[in-house]
Amino acid sequence: MNEVKCECGHVNPHGTILCESCGRILDDKEKDKQLLDMRYEGSARRSQTYNKTIIDKIWNFFSSVKVGVWLIVLTLGASALGTILPQEMYIPPVMPASEYYEDQYGWVGKLYYELGLHNMYGSWWYLILIASIGVSLVICSLDRVVPLYRALKTQRVSRHEGYLKRQRLFGISDTADADMDLEKIKQKLKAKRYNIREENGNLLAEKGRFSRWGPYVNHVGLIIFLVGGMLRFVPGMYVDQILWVREGETKVIPGTDGQYYLTNNDFILEIYDKETDDEVFDAAIDRVGTVVKNYQTNATLYQKKGNTIPGEKPELEKIKDKEIRVNEPLKIDGFALYQVDYKRDELNKMLFRLENKQTKESYGNITIDLFDPQTEFDLGNGYYVEVMSYFPDFEFDGEGDPTTKSRIPNNPAFVFNMVTPENPDGEVSFVAIQQTIEPLGDNEYKMAFNGVETKDVSALTVRKDLTLWIISLGGAIFMIGVIQGAYWNHRRLWIRKMDGQIWTAGHTNKNWHGLKRELESVFDETGLPAPKDQLSEDKKE
Repeated sequence: MNEVKCECGHVNPHGTILCESCGRILDDKEKDKQLLDMRYEGSARRSQTYNKTIIDKIWNFFSSVKVGVWLIVLTLGASALGTILPQEMYIPPVMPASEYYEDQYGWVGKLYYELGLHNMYGSWWYLILIASIGVSLVICSLDRVVPLYRALKTQRVSRHEGYLKRQRLFGISDTADADMDLEKIKQKLKAKRYNIREENGNLLAEKGRFSRWGPYVNHVGLIIFLVGGMLRFVPGMYVDQILWVREGETKVIPGTDGQYYLTNNDFILEIYDKETDDEVFDAAIDRVGTVVKNYQTNATLYQKKGNTIPGEKPELEKIKDKEIRVNEPLKIDGFALYQVDYKRDELNKMLFRLENKQTKESYGNITIDLFDPQTEFDLGNGYYVEVMSYFPDFEFDGEGDPTTKSRIPNNPAFVFNMVTPENPDGEVSFVAIQQTIEPLGDNEYKMAFNGVETKDVSALTVRKDLTLWIISLGGAIFMIGVIQGAYWNHRRLWIRKMDGQIWTAGHTNKNWHGLKRELESVFDETGLPAPKDQLSEDKKE
């Protein structure tokens, strides 16, 4: 594309509407307009100049403000859909996510899962939306800020008459002593902190140019914010998971690549007592029954020693003991474990005894670990019990067959095969809580319930966030841009001597009323009138 050389000698990029130096109108379409479009100083924007190659078309697409707005709307809409049902990271680990959503929410949950909304914020299409917003911000900013900066940097003091008379604030006047009047105006402008440049007796007063960069500072802040948000999907940068650990149990801490383990030594729950604690809680106790005073997990942190092969029990080295409370986390290598929830008296073991139904004579006891059940129990003297099936969370399905809703022992049930000297082939019995079924007829023996053992379960939130400082930095820069663009404005005043007259023109990117009042005070008590608002004059006519 050929560059455009103005009569003033300045060479402008192809597509420039107003000469960057003197302001002469280079586009014939602008000559018919009463006021100039000063948003980007009439400079050439790449998106409005080139449209030949595929790079041009991509640039032009993302440089559109409408495209950027639609990308934001689509992202907000997708984010809203992600809040309809819980994300996968927040559902209990009782069954695969594909089964959980359909089981809990029916066909809506199934559709939610199949559309990928269950893990939306980590899905490839959501990341593409976020990246597209970032690309749009970068291209929009570069498409506008580069030509704007170039035009403001190269502007001359003496501006073309066509440029001046098409400014919104414009005036022509005669004066007997122009030099004295201009000197008074200069002093008043300096008092109002204008930067003044002079050329051949002409004057340019300018202040607040830095406010023009406010929107682009906003964009920089948003881009940094988006980068910080996207880094959360990089492994090791962000962890926010729930660790359920039972008393006496040792589990690997999520997100640590198997390097750290935690043992729940004891879970403690304390509640307020009306007799011994402050009476300020009496009303709350009367209303809800119990008010939790403290719940904590007495834990031990371990670190794995050396490397292990899959299936091998790791060798652990004790790091420290810690009492984990709500606002007193356990911290290690950027990870923080907070107490967030608990479950009291979860079934841990069930005890049964084999007995004769008629004589009530017992032939031995068995203890079944509900999380790691043993399948065979030899009671001696020819008495033997086999666990044929185990249903941790028992229910009957639509066909009347026993099944389990989850792997958590909320309602355990068993199918036993009881081998005795009288029945060497065994007798089959289905045993659930307060329910016994003998599917093959009446049995001579039964598995009698003999008690339970329970444990408390503690829920800890495991958090690690290496992106927080990046997100905070982006937010801070964004707010700087908001303040920069909202509380200041770019104001300019041109004064040119021409044919024995004084031409004055003023421009601001916003707050025209403020500029008019300021110029009225500047021109007060001088021989020159303040420039008039041509837009207001036209409305009066």
